[in-house]
Amino acid sequence: MVTKVDKQRKKPVRKEKEAGREPLDGLETDIAAPTGYESAKKGLALADPFQLYISQIRKYPPLSREEERELAILYKKTGDREAVFRLVTSHLMLVVKLAFEFRSQFQNMLDLIQEGNYGLMRAVEKFDPFKGTRLSTYSSYWIRAYMMKFLLDNWRLVKVGTTNIRRKLLYRLKEIESKLGEGGVAPTAKLLAEHFGASEDDVIEVQKSIGAADKSINQPVSDGSTREVAEVLPGKQIDYAGEMEERQVLEKFREAVGRFKVGLKPSDLTLIEKRILSDDPLTLQQIGDMHGITREAVRQAEGRLMKRLKKYLSEELADIGEIGAVMDR
Repeated sequence: MVTKVDKQRKKPVRKEKEAGREPLDGLETDIAAPTGYESAKKGLALADPFQLYISQIRKYPPLSREEERELAILYKKTGDREAVFRLVTSHLMLVVKLAFEFRSQFQNMLDLIQEGNYGLMRAVEKFDPFKGTRLSTYSSYWIRAYMMKFLLDNWRLVKVGTTNIRRKLLYRLKEIESKLGEGGVAPTAKLLAEHFGASEDDVIEVQKSIGAADKSINQPVSDGSTREVAEVLPGKQIDYAGEMEERQVLEKFREAVGRFKVGLKPSDLTLIEKRILSDDPLTLQQIGDMHGITREAVRQAEGRLMKRLKKYLSEELADIGEIGAVMDR
């Protein structure tokens, strides 16, 4: 019995290795250059690559709801390569349409479309045809997500959306601020932070970055000026007095610890030097193995030693403040 899908199958897509490209989760497709492209290269001017791409993808017709569902079910059950090829190629124009939403932020449309195509292939891979949603509706989220990630990574030298919460703020901060303003509510950093589940610092930093542009430190301070931005940047002020005070505190701390270690038994001395005050502390088990005692005995000994050490240091260093802060250094 020949199914509707069988009638509409095209020549199988050549394998990724034969096309000289790495596959992306088994969904990479290869689009051949349009007819006449080689002859166009021989002319005085090359044809516009964007227009060539559009003319090529227009050859792939959209799918009806029934065709889309049959192909999606076939791919989900069997991983059929021809089915996934048709699902992807029939939605390439959707990627172009969505890319135009970002044309004011990014001028190289082909790069943006390429990222959107990755999002489309990811959507086809995760699409569930049994939920009744059209692939175009479901894939729009993935296409925009890949484009937005690409924009955040490439639209400026200084990265802003470095965490998931900051990316979320970049996507929707202006929208929520506008809605609050229309409702007569002042969009304060605290209110926005509560809405997004972010910190006030994240909100403030993203607010500063929106609308800001990268600036070279070698560009003139103003038009006609010979001074560069680098010449007027404020320098870091070094707190020499604070650094000297900190060095003195640490020196007194080391001297006090040295006096405390005098007369300690070997296991306690190992705990001080190899665990409590070490930058790369040994485990309780390692110390126990060194001295032939159990891990639990080492844990109890460490607790007693810490109490003794803190009490000793609080008496020896009473004139320089909190002992815990000194030990943390």
